[in-house]
Amino acid sequence: MPDSAQTVSPAVTVFQSARVDEAELARRLAALSLEQKVHLLTGQDWWAMHMEPAIGLGRLVMSDGPAGVRGELWDERDPSANVPSATALAATWDEDRVQRIGRLLAGEARRKGVDVLLAPTVNLHRTPYGGRHFECFSEDPLLTGRIGAAYVRGVQSGGVAATVKHFVGNETETQRFTYNAIIDERTLVELYIAPFDAIVNGAGAWAVMAAYNSVNGHTMTEHPMLAAVLHTWGYDGIVVSDWYAARDTVRAGNAALDVAMPGPPGPFGDALVAAVRDGRVSESAVDDKALRYLRLAARVGRLNGFPPVTAIELPQSDEQVAAELRSTAAAGFVLVRNEGAVLPLRREELRRVAVIGPNAEVARTLGGGSATVFPPYTISPVDGLRAALGADVEIGVAVGVTTHTRLQPAMARDMTDPASGEPGLEVRFLAADGAVLGTEHRSSGALFWTGNFGGDVPVTDVATVEVRGRLRAVRAGEWTVGVQGLGAYVVSVNDEQVIDAILLPPEGTPIIEAGMHPPSVVTRLELAEGDERDITARHAVADGTSIVGLTFCVQEPQREAADDLEAAVALARDADVAIVVVGTTAEVESEGFDRDSLALPGDQDELVRRVVAANPRTIVVVNAGAPVLMPWADDVPAVLLTWFSGQEYGNALADVLLGLVEPGGRLPTTWPAVEGPLLPACTPVDGRLVYGEGLHIGYRAYEKGGVEPRYWFGHGLGYTDWEYAAFTAMGNVAEGEDLVVRAVLRNTGTRAGRDVVQVYVSRPLSSVERPVRWLGGFGSVTAAAGRDAIVDVRIPARAFQHYDPHTHSWRLEPGTFTVSAGRSVADLRAEATVAVG
Repeated sequence: MPDSAQTVSPAVTVFQSARVDEAELARRLAALSLEQKVHLLTGQDWWAMHMEPAIGLGRLVMSDGPAGVRGELWDERDPSANVPSATALAATWDEDRVQRIGRLLAGEARRKGVDVLLAPTVNLHRTPYGGRHFECFSEDPLLTGRIGAAYVRGVQSGGVAATVKHFVGNETETQRFTYNAIIDERTLVELYIAPFDAIVNGAGAWAVMAAYNSVNGHTMTEHPMLAAVLHTWGYDGIVVSDWYAARDTVRAGNAALDVAMPGPPGPFGDALVAAVRDGRVSESAVDDKALRYLRLAARVGRLNGFPPVTAIELPQSDEQVAAELRSTAAAGFVLVRNEGAVLPLRREELRRVAVIGPNAEVARTLGGGSATVFPPYTISPVDGLRAALGADVEIGVAVGVTTHTRLQPAMARDMTDPASGEPGLEVRFLAADGAVLGTEHRSSGALFWTGNFGGDVPVTDVATVEVRGRLRAVRAGEWTVGVQGLGAYVVSVNDEQVIDAILLPPEGTPIIEAGMHPPSVVTRLELAEGDERDITARHAVADGTSIVGLTFCVQEPQREAADDLEAAVALARDADVAIVVVGTTAEVESEGFDRDSLALPGDQDELVRRVVAANPRTIVVVNAGAPVLMPWADDVPAVLLTWFSGQEYGNALADVLLGLVEPGGRLPTTWPAVEGPLLPACTPVDGRLVYGEGLHIGYRAYEKGGVEPRYWFGHGLGYTDWEYAAFTAMGNVAEGEDLVVRAVLRNTGTRAGRDVVQVYVSRPLSSVERPVRWLGGFGSVTAAAGRDAIVDVRIPARAFQHYDPHTHSWRLEPGTFTVSAGRSVADLRAEATVAVG
């Protein structure tokens, strides 16, 4: 285990900025009984913590997540601003911009009554197969740490706590509740702990989340590293468990886990009181946990007499939110190919545009799982281009191929509420005797409740949830209706029962995972155009449950796949330009499971090939949160990677395609050309996941193996060109000073632009195992055409050091290092040598 006192710099400075009156906190803690203190250490429900009026402690609320603040109500009636995903934010390489997004999220949190945001996720892109790849920033620890720190600074500057997660070694979804990550000490410190170090010590995070998995034999909610690393840093915030990750009362009670979520059941209730009474857990351990929680409550203004340590951020206007999200999305788009300068498009040359692909009209703006929110709107690529080009440019649309294999939730356009006559569904909550306890009108079939069914109807009082809607066939054919969920379901059509089923997950599936990706049952109806059917689905609520989720599904008749493909090809053939929007779905890229292939789902590769054959002026837009294989990449003139870019996606896309703004992104992760051995596996063997690649993940693995990926880490093109006019390095690394690299860049293109200066460190002929090179720092420049710009990039002294597991300390190997600057790890334009010792 690392002796982390030697692995990081002290955290005193950043924590001083969030100081509260410690003597008063201690006085209030002393006023509580053991039972009252323990009461503070677990949830009142799924999201909220217990109040304690005796000391002026109010109700504190936590909420997911990284792509928007969900709040306590997780459905379309309480929408959330949907910000770009973590990969999109990291692709900006722009800390100031990410900090603004954090502050926007703080305003969103306060609008929803949220005090603690359960974000950011700072696990590394160890492998592109990781299911939550989109929710993490980068494969590189330095980029992850700096972007994550900016996110945290932004959130906490608005009076809301950020929660850095998941500590640690949580790069895999397969068996995530139980696998044991085997990570050597040097790799653990230099790669996987490093982002937490940068954020906790650099930004002063107020909360850290402990992961589900184990590392080197210890479950993370019970791991000695919680104290040996975090407490040794001087960290004075809380450690909260991932939901249901706290398992053992005594082991977690004696470890540095402070809060076990959710509640009220769990290991930190009466069982913890009993463990203290009989001496298995010390009361001083409980005191430390409770004090940390009170400190958090004071910081966010939930403890009477303690004003928030930073001013509460007021929610921004809809116009401000839209502008920020639009510009941020564009800033993260990565133009990886632009042969013949096909981009930007010239609007005056366009009369007919074909927008093709499964993500053209229904864009994917966020990933699946706990990162999901319900945005107030989403702008699809078709929406954005129509708004930008106007009525005098004809925009043809074709889906081309189908990528979903699971049914999608019914939407308001599909159904009519039989009670109100409005588009949508009626939901009724029934007691055991059939009495109606409450109703809701819903515009989506994705239904989820925790604790209560809106208003004051407790989950425990409800025996049955009933969903009703009238389906009107807008075209003839075979319609599909059904439900997804867990438990007992009955579905009727015009009062005739057509489904009676009990839906269960595979044996051994954890309940959270099962709830994210539940089984389904369907029936099919042959309908003529204009036919109507009353559909009712009833779900029996299990005794003792506090969570109810189900999806009411409707799917219209599907066209023949060949017909869809031919229609897309014909549309492309007659257009001035074809824009093909391909991407992933929640079925292949989501929390709860890892990917088994990097290929685009469905026949999207064939769609691209056919379209570019029909129209050589084809632009491919990739709407995915993580790398996908692109076997056609060298055959199309332009490829733009757009990630999951939030609710303003389509407007941002139009801005970039038409040249109103530059695609500002650079890859935060290496994009593979093929599936292969350089990509570590996600599947544990006999419960163990061995990080056998050590320090060599991402670009480090490709450089070590001498293999060319599809696109290198850091790659990204703009709409102008740059050259390095001068490059110097200053600083005495041997004396512990940071190195400052100064680069002078000249914009040699025809328009203003921005470039990211990436500085890599290497150590030729080292006696210590190292990557070929590693990112040491970065900065950016902006300049008008023909003008120079200067940037100073600070390379921390730590970038030249290596962690020695024998002495549990950082060491500096004497000799000569090389610092190289450029536009990616493989496109280096300038270098300097640095002598050490």
